[in-house]
Amino acid sequence: MSTKFDNFKHLVRITGTDIRGDKHVANGLTQIRGIGPRMADIILKKAGIPKDLFIGLLSDDQVKTIDEIIKDPIKHGIPNWFVNHVKDRVSGQDIHLVHSNLALYERNDVDRLKKLRTYRGVKHAVGHKVRGQRTKSTGRGGRSLGVSRKKL
Repeated sequence: MSTKFDNFKHLVRITGTDIRGDKHVANGLTQIRGIGPRMADIILKKAGIPKDLFIGLLSDDQVKTIDEIIKDPIKHGIPNWFVNHVKDRVSGQDIHLVHSNLALYERNDVDRLKKLRTYRGVKHAVGHKVRGQRTKSTGRGGRSLGVSRKKL
């Protein structure tokens, strides 16, 4: 007696990330750093895979297709404005970064801002909020807000 769950895999490895097989493909792809819900949706449309399929039921060819699309999304028809690094400083190309490459590029960008002593770089260096948030009462690093009482 054969069922559709005979070839179920409990862990599927996509671009260096282990994803549990009992998750839907759309939600599972978002566990990869650098891929959000919209990017996962577009990847699945380009690969021709339904969103509600479990990751554990994907064939090896489907996993390989998803892997290839993540590595070079522009070649597979995803618009260049949708990738997370448009006009890379080093190569001048539009690339989509995932995993450790994304962390490395982010760290290099922040270090470059610090080195140039830009406003954002100085904020990063001091540890303040960078994007214009209020800092009067939030972001105090563990200290509490309020008046200290005089001990009796």
